[in-house]
Amino acid sequence: MPVSQSPFRGVVIAFIAYAVFAFSDASVKLVDGAVPAYQVAFAGAVFGLVILPFIKARGDSWLDVFRTSNRTLWLLRFACGAIGSIASIITFTKLPMAEAFCLLFLLPSFVTILSVIFLKEDVRWQRWTAVIVGFVGVLIVLRPGFRELSVGHLAAAIGGLSAAIAIVVLRGMGPTEKRMSLYGAGLLGTLVVSGLLMVSDIAVPTPMEWAFIASYGILGAVGNALLMTAARLAPANLVAPPQYSQMIWAILFGYFIFDDAIDLPMAGGIALIIFSGLLTLMRERKRGTPLPSAVVSPDAQASLAMAEPEPNAKV
Repeated sequence: MPVSQSPFRGVVIAFIAYAVFAFSDASVKLVDGAVPAYQVAFAGAVFGLVILPFIKARGDSWLDVFRTSNRTLWLLRFACGAIGSIASIITFTKLPMAEAFCLLFLLPSFVTILSVIFLKEDVRWQRWTAVIVGFVGVLIVLRPGFRELSVGHLAAAIGGLSAAIAIVVLRGMGPTEKRMSLYGAGLLGTLVVSGLLMVSDIAVPTPMEWAFIASYGILGAVGNALLMTAARLAPANLVAPPQYSQMIWAILFGYFIFDDAIDLPMAGGIALIIFSGLLTLMRERKRGTPLPSAVVSPDAQASLAMAEPEPNAKV
């Protein structure tokens, strides 16, 4: 069977990719805030450079990383790459893994809302229902007034919103923009912003912390490579849903490594958020739009692994 007709293999590789991302995020949590988030993000972006040869198409130039047909949108992705990467690291440092994932899984809802505002998409009642269900799930998980909220919750909201903006920008720039440019915008944003922040405050990690930081960056790069491979083997609507398998890893890591506990209300809220995301993905499949992928990849650029929209897709 040709590579382009191997959807089962693609889905299996997607599950492996999301598992690798989960291990990468666990590495961040093991650093336990001993190293500033922007310093960890910088390391992740450096390792992200190894993905460039996988993205470079025949005829592309390495300078295409900097080139774009829309500099304003390119700069917006540049900023979102930096903000999203740093915010996601703070999220996993400050929150239990399962809670961090469930909040970041609001990405599809954010994409829906932003697509209506900026792309003037026709969003019907099914997708609005998914958005409402997702936010109800968040309220159940957070229980404002009954639980103390932290900077981790704020970082999760910022991280999810930044990733959503990056995906909407991807849609707005259209299929003619080269992947080298799209990927390079977020990667360079993380390198530049994190690098500037490191000038005034840099920590010297211990050997163990270096190992965790390296694990975060290397596994993130491997996860992106696997996800791109999966997207070449299977349609986007099959590659995206396995991202929710990360919740299984989060619960296992939380229980066996981080002593996290999930009570019944939180479990119910997580279920609603996952249901919301899957419902949104089903609607996106029918519309033929690019689907959000690994919402917590180190460089927040895993969405580039997804297929472009079909030119004649119906809303």
